[in-house]
Amino acid sequence: MLPARITIISSDQQIASHVQLRLHSKGCQASTMACFDTAIGVFYADPPDLLIIDLSVDIECGLGIVATLRSDSFFSVIPIIGLLNTQDSSTIDWQHCPLDDFIGLPLNFNELFSRISLAASRLKRIFDNNPLTRLPGNTSIQMAIEAALGTPTAVCYIDINHFKPYNDAYGFSHGDEVIRMAARIMFNTVRDSGGGFCGHIGGDDFVCIVPLEIAESVCKTVITHFDMIVLDLFDDETKRRGHYYGTNRKGRKENIPILSISIGVVPMNMPKLQHAAKVAEIAAELKKLAKDSNHSHYVVDNRSS
Repeated sequence: MLPARITIISSDQQIASHVQLRLHSKGCQASTMACFDTAIGVFYADPPDLLIIDLSVDIECGLGIVATLRSDSFFSVIPIIGLLNTQDSSTIDWQHCPLDDFIGLPLNFNELFSRISLAASRLKRIFDNNPLTRLPGNTSIQMAIEAALGTPTAVCYIDINHFKPYNDAYGFSHGDEVIRMAARIMFNTVRDSGGGFCGHIGGDDFVCIVPLEIAESVCKTVITHFDMIVLDLFDDETKRRGHYYGTNRKGRKENIPILSISIGVVPMNMPKLQHAAKVAEIAAELKKLAKDSNHSHYVVDNRSS
Protein backbone atom coordinates (compact mmCIF):
# COMPACT_ATOMS: atom_id res chain seq x y z
CA MET A 1 0.00 0.00 0.00
CA LEU A 2 1.35 3.45 -0.95
CA PRO A 3 1.61 6.34 1.54
CA ALA A 4 -1.35 8.75 1.45
CA ARG A 5 0.55 12.00 0.90
CA ILE A 6 3.62 12.27 -1.33
CA THR A 7 5.58 15.35 -2.41
CA ILE A 8 7.63 15.45 -5.63
CA ILE A 9 10.43 18.01 -5.91
CA SER A 10 11.71 18.45 -9.47
CA SER A 11 12.71 21.36 -11.67
CA ASP A 12 11.66 19.24 -14.66
CA GLN A 13 7.94 19.97 -14.90
CA GLN A 14 7.35 17.06 -17.27
CA ILE A 15 8.80 14.52 -14.82
CA ALA A 16 6.95 16.09 -11.87
CA SER A 17 3.59 16.12 -13.65
CA HIS A 18 3.99 12.59 -14.97
CA VAL A 19 4.87 11.18 -11.52
CA GLN A 20 2.04 13.16 -9.91
CA LEU A 21 -0.49 11.83 -12.43
CA ARG A 22 0.58 8.23 -11.93
CA LEU A 23 0.46 8.59 -8.14
CA HIS A 24 -3.02 10.09 -8.36
CA SER A 25 -4.09 7.00 -10.31
CA LYS A 26 -2.98 4.93 -7.29
CA GLY A 27 -5.12 6.97 -4.90
CA CYS A 28 -2.31 9.09 -3.45
CA GLN A 29 -2.44 12.80 -2.70
CA ALA A 30 0.59 13.94 -4.70
CA SER A 31 1.86 17.52 -4.83
CA THR A 32 4.75 18.94 -6.85
CA MET A 33 7.37 21.59 -6.18
CA ALA A 34 9.66 23.03 -8.83
CA CYS A 35 11.88 25.20 -6.64
CA PHE A 36 14.45 23.64 -4.33
CA ASP A 37 14.86 26.93 -2.46
CA THR A 38 11.33 26.87 -1.04
CA ALA A 39 11.21 23.14 -0.31
CA ILE A 40 12.33 23.35 3.32
CA GLY A 41 9.78 26.04 4.19
CA VAL A 42 6.94 24.05 2.65
CA PHE A 43 8.06 20.94 4.49
CA TYR A 44 7.91 22.71 7.84
CA ALA A 45 4.42 23.96 7.06
CA ASP A 46 2.96 20.71 5.74
CA PRO A 47 5.23 17.64 5.84
CA PRO A 48 4.25 14.71 3.57
CA ASP A 49 4.41 10.98 4.31
CA LEU A 50 7.13 10.46 1.68
CA LEU A 51 9.34 12.65 -0.51
CA ILE A 52 10.47 11.98 -4.08
CA ILE A 53 13.31 14.32 -5.06
CA ASP A 54 14.72 14.68 -8.57
CA LEU A 55 18.53 14.78 -8.35
CA SER A 56 19.11 14.50 -12.10
CA VAL A 57 19.52 18.27 -12.69
CA ASP A 58 21.27 19.65 -9.58
CA ILE A 59 22.43 16.75 -7.45
CA GLU A 60 24.40 18.86 -4.94
CA CYS A 61 21.46 21.14 -4.19
CA GLY A 62 19.09 18.19 -3.91
CA LEU A 63 21.35 16.32 -1.54
CA GLY A 64 21.65 19.50 0.52
CA ILE A 65 17.87 19.46 1.03
CA VAL A 66 18.02 15.80 2.00
CA ALA A 67 20.81 16.46 4.52
CA THR A 68 18.87 19.39 6.04
CA LEU A 69 15.75 17.27 6.49
CA ARG A 70 17.73 14.40 7.97
CA SER A 71 19.35 16.73 10.52
CA ASP A 72 15.92 17.64 11.92
CA SER A 73 14.60 14.98 14.32
CA PHE A 74 10.99 15.63 13.27
CA PHE A 75 11.61 15.19 9.54
CA SER A 76 14.43 12.67 9.73
CA VAL A 77 12.00 9.73 9.65
CA ILE A 78 10.25 10.73 6.41
CA PRO A 79 11.27 8.28 3.64
CA ILE A 80 13.10 9.98 0.76
CA ILE A 81 13.51 8.44 -2.70
CA GLY A 82 15.88 10.05 -5.20
CA LEU A 83 15.49 10.14 -8.98
CA LEU A 84 18.92 9.83 -10.59
CA ASN A 85 20.49 9.61 -13.99
CA THR A 86 21.66 6.02 -14.10
CA GLN A 87 25.30 7.00 -14.70
CA ASP A 88 25.33 9.23 -11.60
CA SER A 89 24.50 6.39 -9.19
CA SER A 90 28.02 4.99 -9.41
CA THR A 91 29.62 8.32 -8.43
CA ILE A 92 27.68 8.93 -5.21
CA ASP A 93 29.22 8.25 -1.81
CA TRP A 94 26.28 6.39 -0.31
CA GLN A 95 27.72 6.54 3.20
CA HIS A 96 27.17 10.29 3.15
CA CYS A 97 23.99 10.33 1.09
CA PRO A 98 21.02 9.86 3.47
CA LEU A 99 18.50 8.70 0.86
CA ASP A 100 16.31 5.71 1.68
CA ASP A 101 16.31 4.53 -1.92
CA PHE A 102 16.80 5.72 -5.50
CA ILE A 103 15.53 4.86 -8.97
CA GLY A 104 17.21 5.55 -12.27
CA LEU A 105 15.82 7.66 -15.09
CA PRO A 106 13.97 7.12 -17.37
CA LEU A 107 11.37 5.96 -14.86
CA ASN A 108 9.91 2.50 -14.67
CA PHE A 109 6.71 3.28 -12.76
CA ASN A 110 6.07 -0.25 -11.58
CA GLU A 111 9.52 -0.20 -10.00
CA LEU A 112 8.89 3.25 -8.52
CA PHE A 113 5.61 2.11 -6.92
CA SER A 114 7.35 -0.96 -5.48
CA ARG A 115 10.16 1.11 -4.01
CA ILE A 116 7.68 3.57 -2.48
CA SER A 117 5.76 0.69 -0.87
CA LEU A 118 8.97 -0.89 0.42
CA ALA A 119 10.16 2.41 1.92
CA ALA A 120 6.85 2.88 3.73
CA SER A 121 6.84 -0.72 4.97
CA ARG A 122 10.43 -0.39 6.17
CA LEU A 123 9.49 2.70 8.18
CA LYS A 124 6.58 0.87 9.83
CA ARG A 125 8.86 -1.99 10.84
CA ILE A 126 11.49 0.33 12.26
CA PHE A 127 8.97 2.28 14.34
CA ASP A 128 7.01 -0.75 15.48
CA ASN A 129 9.95 -2.93 16.49
CA ASN A 130 11.12 -2.61 20.08
CA PRO A 131 14.60 -0.99 20.06
CA LEU A 132 15.85 -3.18 22.93
CA THR A 133 14.81 -6.63 21.66
CA ARG A 134 14.12 -5.79 17.98
CA LEU A 135 10.93 -7.81 18.23
CA PRO A 136 7.70 -6.52 16.64
CA GLY A 137 5.76 -4.08 18.82
CA ASN A 138 2.13 -3.36 19.61
CA THR A 139 0.87 -2.61 16.10
CA SER A 140 2.23 -5.88 14.74
CA ILE A 141 1.07 -7.76 17.83
CA GLN A 142 -2.50 -6.56 17.45
CA MET A 143 -2.52 -7.44 13.74
CA ALA A 144 -1.13 -10.91 14.49
CA ILE A 145 -3.73 -11.55 17.22
CA GLU A 146 -6.57 -10.40 14.96
CA ALA A 147 -5.29 -12.70 12.21
CA ALA A 148 -5.20 -15.61 14.70
CA LEU A 149 -8.81 -15.20 15.87
CA GLY A 150 -10.81 -18.36 15.22
CA THR A 151 -7.76 -20.44 14.28
CA PRO A 152 -6.27 -23.47 16.10
CA THR A 153 -3.51 -21.36 17.64
CA ALA A 154 -2.77 -20.00 21.10
CA VAL A 155 -1.65 -16.56 22.20
CA CYS A 156 0.81 -16.79 25.07
CA TYR A 157 1.29 -13.64 27.16
CA ILE A 158 4.59 -13.75 29.04
CA ASP A 159 5.40 -11.55 32.04
CA ILE A 160 8.55 -11.46 34.20
CA ASN A 161 7.64 -11.65 37.89
CA HIS A 162 9.28 -9.20 40.33
CA PHE A 163 11.04 -7.38 37.49
CA LYS A 164 10.68 -3.82 38.82
CA PRO A 165 12.29 -4.56 42.23
CA TYR A 166 15.13 -6.33 40.40
CA ASN A 167 15.56 -3.37 38.05
CA ASP A 168 15.65 -0.97 41.01
CA ALA A 169 18.07 -3.09 43.03
CA TYR A 170 20.50 -4.17 40.32
CA GLY A 171 20.28 -1.28 37.85
CA PHE A 172 18.81 -0.60 34.41
CA SER A 173 21.63 -2.27 32.47
CA HIS A 174 21.01 -5.55 34.31
CA GLY A 175 17.27 -5.10 33.83
CA ASP A 176 17.76 -4.60 30.08
CA GLU A 177 19.80 -7.78 29.90
CA VAL A 178 17.00 -9.71 31.62
CA ILE A 179 14.52 -8.41 29.02
CA ARG A 180 16.86 -9.30 26.14
CA MET A 181 17.42 -12.73 27.68
CA ALA A 182 13.68 -13.40 27.99
CA ALA A 183 13.15 -12.27 24.40
CA ARG A 184 15.90 -14.59 23.12
CA ILE A 185 14.52 -17.55 25.07
CA MET A 186 11.00 -16.99 23.76
CA PHE A 187 12.12 -16.42 20.16
CA ASN A 188 14.46 -19.41 20.07
CA THR A 189 11.86 -21.69 21.66
CA VAL A 190 9.17 -20.70 19.18
CA ARG A 191 11.57 -21.05 16.25
CA ASP A 192 12.81 -24.47 17.41
CA SER A 193 9.22 -25.64 17.92
CA GLY A 194 8.35 -25.05 14.28
CA GLY A 195 7.82 -21.31 14.13
CA GLY A 196 5.21 -18.75 15.07
CA PHE A 197 4.92 -15.08 15.95
CA CYS A 198 6.93 -13.34 18.68
CA GLY A 199 6.35 -9.78 19.87
CA HIS A 200 7.41 -7.40 22.63
CA ILE A 201 4.53 -5.44 24.17
CA GLY A 202 6.96 -3.31 26.17
CA GLY A 203 8.87 -3.48 29.43
CA ASP A 204 8.85 -7.07 30.68
CA ASP A 205 5.75 -8.16 28.75
CA PHE A 206 5.92 -10.39 25.67
CA VAL A 207 3.60 -12.30 23.35
CA CYS A 208 4.04 -15.36 21.20
CA ILE A 209 1.49 -17.06 18.96
CA VAL A 210 1.98 -20.77 18.21
CA PRO A 211 -0.13 -23.73 17.08
CA LEU A 212 -2.45 -24.73 19.92
CA GLU A 213 -1.17 -28.30 19.99
CA ILE A 214 2.35 -27.21 20.97
CA ALA A 215 1.46 -24.22 23.18
CA GLU A 216 1.99 -26.02 26.49
CA SER A 217 5.30 -27.55 25.41
CA VAL A 218 6.47 -24.09 24.31
CA CYS A 219 5.51 -22.67 27.72
CA LYS A 220 7.31 -25.50 29.56
CA THR A 221 10.46 -24.98 27.49
CA VAL A 222 10.44 -21.20 27.98
CA ILE A 223 10.02 -21.67 31.75
CA THR A 224 12.74 -24.33 31.97
CA HIS A 225 15.29 -22.25 30.08
CA PHE A 226 14.42 -19.02 31.88
CA ASP A 227 14.62 -20.59 35.34
CA MET A 228 17.96 -22.15 34.48
CA ILE A 229 19.60 -19.08 32.91
CA VAL A 230 18.22 -16.53 35.40
CA LEU A 231 20.22 -18.15 38.19
CA ASP A 232 23.40 -16.77 36.61
CA LEU A 233 22.20 -13.28 37.56
CA PHE A 234 22.44 -13.92 41.30
CA ASP A 235 25.23 -14.85 43.69
CA ASP A 236 25.34 -18.21 45.43
CA GLU A 237 23.94 -16.90 48.71
CA THR A 238 20.94 -15.30 47.00
CA LYS A 239 20.31 -18.47 45.02
CA ARG A 240 20.49 -20.53 48.22
CA ARG A 241 17.99 -18.27 50.00
CA GLY A 242 15.77 -17.86 46.95
CA HIS A 243 15.36 -14.13 47.55
CA TYR A 244 17.21 -10.84 48.08
CA TYR A 245 16.42 -7.75 50.14
CA GLY A 246 14.86 -5.01 48.06
CA THR A 247 12.02 -2.50 47.63
CA ASN A 248 8.59 -3.67 46.51
CA ARG A 249 6.15 -1.74 44.29
CA LYS A 250 4.71 -0.01 47.35
CA GLY A 251 8.13 1.34 48.33
CA ARG A 252 8.53 -1.00 51.28
CA LYS A 253 11.65 -3.03 52.01
CA GLU A 254 11.11 -6.77 51.97
CA ASN A 255 12.54 -10.06 50.73
CA ILE A 256 12.11 -10.14 46.94
CA PRO A 257 11.94 -13.58 45.26
CA ILE A 258 14.33 -14.46 42.46
CA LEU A 259 12.98 -13.62 39.00
CA SER A 260 10.45 -16.00 37.46
CA ILE A 261 7.86 -15.80 34.70
CA SER A 262 4.10 -16.11 34.39
CA ILE A 263 2.39 -17.12 31.15
CA GLY A 264 -1.29 -16.84 30.28
CA VAL A 265 -2.29 -19.06 27.36
CA VAL A 266 -5.41 -18.13 25.38
CA PRO A 267 -6.66 -20.65 22.78
CA MET A 268 -7.82 -18.63 19.79
CA ASN A 269 -10.55 -20.99 18.59
CA MET A 270 -12.96 -20.12 21.42
CA PRO A 271 -16.26 -18.55 20.24
CA LYS A 272 -16.12 -15.84 22.91
CA LEU A 273 -13.06 -14.29 21.27
CA GLN A 274 -14.28 -11.67 18.83
CA HIS A 275 -11.51 -9.06 19.04
CA ALA A 276 -7.95 -8.57 20.26
CA ALA A 277 -9.00 -6.60 23.36
CA LYS A 278 -10.90 -9.63 24.69
CA VAL A 279 -7.81 -11.79 24.21
CA ALA A 280 -5.74 -9.33 26.26
CA GLU A 281 -8.42 -9.22 28.97
CA ILE A 282 -8.48 -13.01 29.36
CA ALA A 283 -4.68 -13.21 29.25
CA ALA A 284 -4.44 -10.68 32.10
CA GLU A 285 -6.70 -12.88 34.24
CA LEU A 286 -4.64 -15.97 33.43
CA LYS A 287 -1.34 -14.26 34.19
CA LYS A 288 -2.71 -13.13 37.54
CA LEU A 289 -3.56 -16.75 38.35
CA ALA A 290 -0.09 -17.84 37.25
CA LYS A 291 1.49 -15.22 39.51
CA ASP A 292 -0.20 -16.78 42.55
CA SER A 293 2.45 -19.45 42.32
CA ASN A 294 5.80 -18.72 43.98
CA HIS A 295 7.69 -19.89 40.91
CA SER A 296 7.46 -19.79 37.12
CA HIS A 297 4.09 -21.05 35.98
CA TYR A 298 1.66 -21.02 33.06
CA VAL A 299 -2.13 -21.18 33.02
CA VAL A 300 -4.24 -22.22 30.02
CA ASP A 301 -7.82 -21.02 29.56
CA ASN A 302 -9.64 -24.32 29.15
CA ARG A 303 -13.12 -22.81 29.19
CA SER A 304 -14.87 -23.67 25.95
CA SER A 305 -17.14 -20.63 25.80
